[in-house]
Amino acid sequence: MRTNVVLDKTLVEKAKALTGIKTTRGVIDEALRLLVQLREQGQARALRGRLHWEGDLAALRESRPGGYDVASEDRPPDAAG
Repeated sequence: MRTNVVLDKTLVEKAKALTGIKTTRGVIDEALRLLVQLREQGQARALRGRLHWEGDLAALRESRPGGYDVASEDRPPDAAG
């Protein structure tokens, strides 16, 4: 899509410096991707505590390759926690 917009030159230059993105178009594309991602995350966050799930989380984790027992401290090195 092609459009003409007036941008804050200082803001664009700062965004380029912080991101390492060399073009204004690249900065705008990245900003739009980030805006959409943040809004989608906000929509998902709004559902927190409102959805009902039935299942066995421990069994699901055990069925994963490299899974671990959540009750033990023996976690794979790449596991967050």
